[in-house]
Amino acid sequence: MRLEGKTAIVTGAGSGFGAGIARVFSREGASVLVADLNEEAAVAIADEIGGAAIKTDVSNGADVKAMAQAALTQWGHIDILVNNAGITHQRGALEDISEEDFDRVMAVNAKSVYLTAREIVPLMKAARNGVILNIASTAGISPRPQLNWYNASKGWMIAATKTMAVELAPDQIRVNALCPVAGETPLLASFMGEDTPEIRAKFLSTIPLGRFSTPQDIGEASAFLCSDAASMITGVALEVDGGRCI
Repeated sequence: MRLEGKTAIVTGAGSGFGAGIARVFSREGASVLVADLNEEAAVAIADEIGGAAIKTDVSNGADVKAMAQAALTQWGHIDILVNNAGITHQRGALEDISEEDFDRVMAVNAKSVYLTAREIVPLMKAARNGVILNIASTAGISPRPQLNWYNASKGWMIAATKTMAVELAPDQIRVNALCPVAGETPLLASFMGEDTPEIRAKFLSTIPLGRFSTPQDIGEASAFLCSDAASMITGVALEVDGGRCI
């Protein structure tokens, strides 16, 4: 029960890593607001864990404001924010990625961190308490070709995490990032180009532990960083990658 009595918003929690985070947080005692663009998926996870759900486009300021207000109405305070929602573009030469795809990746992966901070940081400052966790990627540390603008968006998240941590530390707000390697999520095929046994084997050969990350892996690491056990940890970008970045 590492998060007993805590309240948490997890974005993109209707599937993949976000669902794994929501499940572990609930197991550890947190009350969780499951936010996702797919309302049906959000409701399904919320029902499973006994949490609340809200349809949210994290790139839209009005939606993010409504999400924060829903959490306040439900609990009266917000202890933990997990910026997990993310997307990528299809693999391709950097100059061939469309402007529309570039804008979409930056809006969901980068702008969303600004929008959630704008709404929730003032609440955490007033309480002089809070934890923000940004789900970045190994792509932001050890980028590979043909996912250039996705890589850049995750590098932005890591830089944002560190500067947020420095600025918000006097207010007793901790900010960290997780950097997962690719896992069994809806984005896996996009990362690999296509999902075939041969491509999976080639990708797995680059991970020393020999497997993809799982939602459970990311949930457990997230619960630690958001718990009081990590009260002296801020500004880190923790690699949860089976050794891929070595």
